[in-house]
Amino acid sequence: MLELGTPAPEFELIDVVSGKKKGLQDVKGPKGTLVVFICNHCPYVIHIQEKWVELVHQYDEVGISTVAISSNDVENYPADRPEKMKERAEELGMDFPYLYDETQEVAKAYKAECTPDFFLFDENMQLVYRGQFDGSRPGNDVPVTGEALKNALDKLLEGRSIPEDQQRPSAGCGIKWKPQ
Repeated sequence: MLELGTPAPEFELIDVVSGKKKGLQDVKGPKGTLVVFICNHCPYVIHIQEKWVELVHQYDEVGISTVAISSNDVENYPADRPEKMKERAEELGMDFPYLYDETQEVAKAYKAECTPDFFLFDENMQLVYRGQFDGSRPGNDVPVTGEALKNALDKLLEGRSIPEDQQRPSAGCGIKWKPQ
């Protein structure tokens, strides 16, 4: 996992909705930035996506921006192709960038392992949280609340640190790496 306190790795990727390149400085929020690795076909992402989009909209209003990145191999997982990403973003009302990491270098730089995978950076772009959305998983009957991420976002806004025991790794589908 990326170490807490690590500066956010730089990137410049195509936003599938606008068609424009977006870099880290373009998506940075005044109070914090949430970088999320997702994909279209993962049942774990599908399970939380509506609540997740609703939650991050609330925090965007108070200065924490969000950027979503898909790094999956689209040759073997065509549901994750950029045109399908654009459709999903529009369906969900994602008003934040949804970027395509074709080379998978950004996922590697962030040490992203699965979808969804959440990385929260403070206003200085230092990592303060990496982990799960909440304890809900497809089929476990735990309600989707976003509790773990919401707690981290609130602590960031309050200027408080997020304790190590609240840094629970995310669970989901492994990123679909291209054949070497």
